[in-house]
Amino acid sequence: MWQVIKLIQQIPIIADLSMEVAKAYGMIQPGASDTAAVRATFIIDPNGILRAMVYYPMSNGRSIDEFLRVLKALQTSDEHKVATPENWQPGEDVIVPPPATMADAEIRKDQGYQYTDWYFSKKSL
Repeated sequence: MWQVIKLIQQIPIIADLSMEVAKAYGMIQPGASDTAAVRATFIIDPNGILRAMVYYPMSNGRSIDEFLRVLKALQTSDEHKVATPENWQPGEDVIVPPPATMADAEIRKDQGYQYTDWYFSKKSL
């Protein structure tokens, strides 16, 4: 739990009552007169690129655990140049990019990956 709290403390959380940030990133939904109508969470990387956006209806709460999972998955994908499967958690296997040629696909069979098919392989980090 301590690691999660420490990570949350490092993530900037912005109360955007003036909607300046939301306007700058094009996050205002048509017809929204205030941020209460938005009910969305955005993950923006250090380069200012919007990497994920999650919308919840007003009737449902948001999941901090899911936002942290997505953040860790994005960071892992960037750092290791891999993809993460649905509901991936740190420590689980990742998906490696598909080979560019059939020759590369044949070589991949013997490279220690969890080889499912020529275009789909996984590995542990």
